[in-house]
Amino acid sequence: NATCYNCPDAHYVYRKDSAIRADWRLGIPNACGKCHVQQRDEYLDSVHGRQVMGNGNPAAPICSDCHTTHDVDRPKLDAIKLTIVHNCGTCHSESLNSYANTYHGQVGKLGYAYTATCFDCHGNHGIQRVSHPQSTVHPKNRLQTCQKCHKDATPGFITFQPHANTHDYARYPSMWIASKFMIALLLGVFAFFWTHSVLWFYRENRDRREGKSAPHVVTGELPQLQDKHFSRFGPAWRIAHLAFALSVMMLVLTGMAVLYAETGWAKFIVGALGGPRVAGILHRVSAAIMLGIFFIHLVYMAIRVVPKWKWSNWFGPTSLVPNWKDLWDMLAMFKWFLGKGPRPAFDRWTYWEKFDYWAVFWGMAIIGGSGMMLAFKEAIASVLPGWVFNVATLVHGEEAILAAVFLFTVHFFNNHFRPDKLPPPDIVMFTGTVALEEFRREHPLEYQRLVETGELARHLVDAPSRPMTLGYRVLGITLIAFGLILLILVLVGFLGSMAG
Repeated sequence: NATCYNCPDAHYVYRKDSAIRADWRLGIPNACGKCHVQQRDEYLDSVHGRQVMGNGNPAAPICSDCHTTHDVDRPKLDAIKLTIVHNCGTCHSESLNSYANTYHGQVGKLGYAYTATCFDCHGNHGIQRVSHPQSTVHPKNRLQTCQKCHKDATPGFITFQPHANTHDYARYPSMWIASKFMIALLLGVFAFFWTHSVLWFYRENRDRREGKSAPHVVTGELPQLQDKHFSRFGPAWRIAHLAFALSVMMLVLTGMAVLYAETGWAKFIVGALGGPRVAGILHRVSAAIMLGIFFIHLVYMAIRVVPKWKWSNWFGPTSLVPNWKDLWDMLAMFKWFLGKGPRPAFDRWTYWEKFDYWAVFWGMAIIGGSGMMLAFKEAIASVLPGWVFNVATLVHGEEAILAAVFLFTVHFFNNHFRPDKLPPPDIVMFTGTVALEEFRREHPLEYQRLVETGELARHLVDAPSRPMTLGYRVLGITLIAFGLILLILVLVGFLGSMAG
């Protein structure tokens, strides 16, 4: 076994004199090679070894830079593998940063080393430049290297760019364009809707203080309407909403724990779940539930709704398709915010409800589409180049941030934290019904139309029982609390990544 005296000039190890230290570093490979002959020979023929032994460059990596000096341990241990990855980053800092943003690197940041590390791709003692024909990442050898982990890898894999970044347009134009698009999308959406929410809170709160938010239907003077609710959502809508909400929250929890793997909370969550593999299974199951609900909705619309609609219904008052009235309502709403006009009257669907609805289509296309690509890499790489995985990873994460923060700020405000909705939660999506007073206030045009056509009565139902109301309130508060906790975790991760 190696002892202190097996290393060259042991008494000079801690000397600060640069010349002596340089000589000591140049002697380390041969000293280690007394026992590790094969590794020494591979190292001496590597790009690092030629720099040290051929060019006499003491700054080039030697054995102790990767394996350390006094804490040398078995490199098969996870902790040692991860230490070696960070040691590589002392020289290749930009490559370490770009690697850390891949799924391989994120799993490593969580403290697990079963995914590909630097030496799994580049080799260890015999590392060569990418252009060298013996390099494991040379274009001719790259597919074989990928197939060590991805046994069914196709030639599309070799164009995956494990060190792509978003600031080098010349080398990675697709990443640069995707990044700038997502940044503009996030800034645009949040700038508009957060401003919308702040102004809305201010105006609605002011009107409540001034007594301008009184109900429009005085049910106490109309015995036939006492304790009546308006039936707004059927059982299918309510079940789908609950399943969708639960699956999305699990997706946010498991997805953000990987995206912000460097945070303490991410390591705790992933560890509590049983590791990245279990978290990945939960993520995929939740994604399947979410996509399944969306697919069932599309099938229902295609079979039951679309054939019965006339062309006039597509842009009618009960349609979720945006129309010009939504634009005028939005402009009128801002005028009301600023005290320049009355509050606009809404029909069955408001413009922000339509945005919520259609945003899901965008989210399914971007988050769902990119997620499917990443889940079925071998199949995708058989028809598309590997660089699409770089773009898919980027937009999947950025769109997930957009969806999570939007849901837990804007959507929660619109439905639970507006002054007219306080105290939360609004349980209409659980009970399916809304108090007639609130329905008349929130959707006066639909109410008036139903009164004029004599159809209001058939939409009226008894108010939910007190036990049912209490149970749904507890469920609503629980989901809101969990959503706000997720929001805090996402913001902690985002701010930490920006500071880093």
